[in-house]
Amino acid sequence: MSQSPATPLAPVVQVPVVPLLQLGTWVVFFGLLAMLAIFFVSADQGAISLPAGNAVHEWVHDARHLLGYPCH
Repeated sequence: MSQSPATPLAPVVQVPVVPLLQLGTWVVFFGLLAMLAIFFVSADQGAISLPAGNAVHEWVHDARHLLGYPCH
């Protein structure tokens, strides 16, 4: 009788534990950052932006058209 070779055991995968408070802080931060970016791309026409005139509008002009927002 021949013996079969021993099969190696599968490696154990350790799933890192992330505290919910730490994860929630980053989710809120990046969520607010994304909302700010979406505002400037979609809604800002220069009326309430910090730089005077249409500077922000001109910077994101092509992105507006790419996302389907009408601007003129």
